[in-house]
Amino acid sequence: MRNTPRLYVAIAAVLLAGPTYAADTVSNAELLKLIKAQAAEISDLKKRLAAVEHERPPTAATPSVASDTPATPGPNHDAQVEAAIADTRESELAVALARGTGGGGSSSNSVRWGRGGEAGPTFRSDDGYFSFKPNGRLLIDFTRTRGSSYDTRNISGAQITSARLGGEGTIGALGYHVEADFADNEVALRQTYLTYATKLFGHTAKFYLGNFLKDLGTEGSSESARVPFMLRNAATAVGQPVVSYFGMGAQMRVYGDNWHYSLSVNGNAPNSSTSGKNTDSTTYLTRAHWNPIKTSDGFLHVGSWYYYEKISDGVTSINNTPAIALDYNDNLAVSASSIANPTQDHGKGFELGGVFRNFWMMNEYGKRTIDSSTAESVSRHGSSFAAGWMITGEAPGFSSRSGSWKAVKVNHPVTSGGWGAFELAGRVDHYDYADAPRGGKGKSYTLGLNWYLNDWSRLMLNYIHWDTDNKVGSFQGPDTGNSIGMRAQVVF
Repeated sequence: MRNTPRLYVAIAAVLLAGPTYAADTVSNAELLKLIKAQAAEISDLKKRLAAVEHERPPTAATPSVASDTPATPGPNHDAQVEAAIADTRESELAVALARGTGGGGSSSNSVRWGRGGEAGPTFRSDDGYFSFKPNGRLLIDFTRTRGSSYDTRNISGAQITSARLGGEGTIGALGYHVEADFADNEVALRQTYLTYATKLFGHTAKFYLGNFLKDLGTEGSSESARVPFMLRNAATAVGQPVVSYFGMGAQMRVYGDNWHYSLSVNGNAPNSSTSGKNTDSTTYLTRAHWNPIKTSDGFLHVGSWYYYEKISDGVTSINNTPAIALDYNDNLAVSASSIANPTQDHGKGFELGGVFRNFWMMNEYGKRTIDSSTAESVSRHGSSFAAGWMITGEAPGFSSRSGSWKAVKVNHPVTSGGWGAFELAGRVDHYDYADAPRGGKGKSYTLGLNWYLNDWSRLMLNYIHWDTDNKVGSFQGPDTGNSIGMRAQVVF
């Protein structure tokens, strides 16, 4: 029988390879259980082999013309041999799974932890076609402000800045992401969208449909849990449109070796106050970045963005006053008179920075111009200069592929007996509303120390010296003070 040697080889492989491989990754009790299971399977294989040998036709005793040609097994004979070989392969697969590997000699696990710097499991089918990952985050802040000439600005407090729960996955080239955010005593959908990954003109491309984070500058396109400071910078905060960082719509992102380009059309976010009552505000946004220099030591980042927004009739006035120090203290802001009856606005921004080994630097500028049916156009400006140093030698968490902030890969995690990673960063932000009626100005200086315990958890300490000069509101005139913020976060 021609297939019999293959069967013997398969049995020998199970006998010799199984216990050796499994012993590296399983306990003695588990190994004993595995060996017993293999012994039972091999015993069954021997019985099948005996039955196959019994059914094989006897060899002719006298020479003949047909004796030079091996006997052709019958249909039942072939079926039993193939079944025995299939069972042997199943046994080999069981041994491979006991070792923590997939079938076919692959070294990938069907469940993997810590992908993308997030402390959550990723479940994946053996062929990689299906995947699912539960995810979320928890950000807890404590803040304290002193030195203001207004007592109501000198406040302290703690808050859960963000608590998100959700999940994401893929079905071949299709993907999905659902995430709800519990913050400020409200529940809001954040990253909730469908995706399709493909090639476009030979480049990697991804299409989004749903509610997603806009591609607005380096920090506006980054998750708040990934930026180096507890607050996004002035360029993004001042330049953002009415629909803010999230919005329902469609987006395309294309990636090259040293560049990326995005184009999106967005309406209101699901939790917008005007949704369901008026036509959405509609924003057309595009952004691109390029790395003219990119080596093993780092890269130079150049980027820009632009948007046009048709404002909903439900928006009767605009009076955004972004925080200049920390999220908790709503009294620390630059103010201006509200703009009544806005019809449209447009914004633009520029980015220049880069990474060199364990250092990074980023300059950003944002401008927003608002048009009204009853008043003249008003422009607002925001600029930021920031730099950082990974003291322990890790690469900064800024991505050359997307031009946004990602997780830091920690060389010596605390959870593995190391000291984690330390980052020292500084930033100067300017807020200029002087073009608006009774518009104010503000400036903040932030010094931050980040301790990355591992790839998915971080402790942050921010010290901010700020000053404002408001012409309207409860805190008029020059004022200055100091704020301290501390944050503990886990992303899973």
